[in-house]
Amino acid sequence: MRIVTVNAWGGALADELLRWLPASGADVVCLQEVTRTPGLTGWTRFADGERSLPQRADLFDDVRAALPRHQGLFLASDSGPVHDDAGVRHRQDFGIATFVSERLPVAGVDSAFVHGAFTDHAEWTIADRPRVALAVRVIDPEAGGRAVWVVQVHGLRDPAGKGDTPARRRQATVLADLVTRIRGPHDLVVLGGDLNLLPGSETFAILAAAGLTDLVGDADTRTSSYPKPVRHASYLLVSDVAAVRRFEVLKTPEVSDHRALVLEI
Repeated sequence: MRIVTVNAWGGALADELLRWLPASGADVVCLQEVTRTPGLTGWTRFADGERSLPQRADLFDDVRAALPRHQGLFLASDSGPVHDDAGVRHRQDFGIATFVSERLPVAGVDSAFVHGAFTDHAEWTIADRPRVALAVRVIDPEAGGRAVWVVQVHGLRDPAGKGDTPARRRQATVLADLVTRIRGPHDLVVLGGDLNLLPGSETFAILAAAGLTDLVGDADTRTSSYPKPVRHASYLLVSDVAAVRRFEVLKTPEVSDHRALVLEI
């Protein structure tokens, strides 16, 4: 089974992303920063007072079209205003999405807000936005029917940096509790996403206590589209390192300002 996780950056590099995903051979695709605007296609612009970014109006639907043999699940963390090319204001959902190959039965779905609760913003805020985790249990027929929980999360963004904070400690505890609650005695757990953390974060000790081992360490997980000096953001953890056949932090192709993480188990 091949699992891919990447922060999709709202589809800012949609052409590259949508070209690469079908060629990646991924059985499970986990995407963060996914947009969904009912009834709208094409491009929008997002602004929060600090940044102004181009985003696809409905990246979830774009990826569904690129991966027609995958089942898609979208989970919104919050919603807010965006503008189309004509300057018309629309309400856009923002969140995470998991796409599962049709060859893998989906045998369970769970979720938890790791920070805050769903919010419909009159205007986007710079900090303290809600964050949610999505867990999908799939059965791999080629591995003797072993059950795998694939959990993804987009961790809390703090304009002050990626250091540990009480909010991030609570986020880690909620994640650990989610993993502990859903995991069966024979289930493998894979947890990945843009955690917005430094490699030495206390989060990894909290998740280690829940049985998860990080595979990324201090690897550079940013692409040339990201100009800032701190190059750590995305991580991938597993409950059984012996199950890992291959793990790679992809340098190319560049499909976002984050590098994609590829795991084969």
